[in-house]
Amino acid sequence: MIDLCEGCGQGATLQCPTCKKLGLPSSHFCNQACFKTNWSNHKLKHKQTAVMESITNGRNMYPGYSYTGPLRPYPRAARRTDVPSHINKPDYWKDGKPISEIESRGIGQIRVLNAEEIKGMRLAGRLGREVLDVAAKMVKVGVTCQEIDDAVFEACMERECYPSPLNYRGFPKSCCTSVNEVICHGIPDTRPLQDGDILNIDITVYKNGYHGDLNETFLVGNVDEAGRKLVEASYESLRRAIEQVKPGAKYRDIGGVIQKYINTCGLSVVRSYCGHGINQLFHTAPSVPHYAKNKAVGIMKPGHCFTIEPMINEGVWRDNLWPDDWTAVTSDGKRSSQFEHTLLVTETGVEVLTARRENGGQPHFMDNL
Repeated sequence: MIDLCEGCGQGATLQCPTCKKLGLPSSHFCNQACFKTNWSNHKLKHKQTAVMESITNGRNMYPGYSYTGPLRPYPRAARRTDVPSHINKPDYWKDGKPISEIESRGIGQIRVLNAEEIKGMRLAGRLGREVLDVAAKMVKVGVTCQEIDDAVFEACMERECYPSPLNYRGFPKSCCTSVNEVICHGIPDTRPLQDGDILNIDITVYKNGYHGDLNETFLVGNVDEAGRKLVEASYESLRRAIEQVKPGAKYRDIGGVIQKYINTCGLSVVRSYCGHGINQLFHTAPSVPHYAKNKAVGIMKPGHCFTIEPMINEGVWRDNLWPDDWTAVTSDGKRSSQFEHTLLVTETGVEVLTARRENGGQPHFMDNL
């Protein structure tokens, strides 16, 4: 039997690679030119199929689990394993076990980076920012988080970086995409973004032995006023926290600054996840809680490198975990927003290693306000 081209009806031998990856019925084309010409119509099949699979399968992916909000998991593609051999990789890239990170636990000492290490962190931070900016351009109604993840993977490969989340403790994707009530660690899947969603994209890249970590929350289409205020408040809480970073400051005081502001907004601060030290290790000392009256230890010194990444909820601060053991959601199903930067303590204050280079450094959601 001869396969016919979906575009022109002639004999065909080429198959759509996305259909194969998603396990959809084969679609054939006579040549690359015909495939490209018909791509805008053909790709709708990927998204429509994903929606139907979600209705029949995705919403029952975890039988017996009580979701806190309306979001449901959709089918997702297999984990990418096609990282070129010449790209430097972290120790967990094959088996998911961050051995160096595990071995460092219990030491508790905050490392002071030397000039060479700071140079490495600056490069990782800059490249992480570039990758997030690539992802930012894709955020619009109808695009899937799987497509964003694919773009993140390719952007990392172009910069000869490894996407740090990929297979970290078994995480299956190159970035985290957290929609609406997802607080953090959302796994990219084939759900199309909807008008009114808020979406956090969390990027970390590994370059020449160093990690650079950042995230932003984006407005998808027409977001209601409450959603916009949530996103604005979460960014402002990070901005105020960064102002406190300087030699001699206490890590435990960061949370007080964030919570004092967030309380005035009628919002809440997540307590289960915190900022962290970052260097050759993805996560290390210090821990940086985002809530007041915490027990974080340590005094900031020049050469310390860490993240601040407050997660701010519309409702209560408590969280639940989906059965995938990654997706953290608000316990009341209300929305959550987050922003993150990797920071370096300097002799006189702070350097934001993951700062945006355009539009005065403001986050993307502010570009169209």
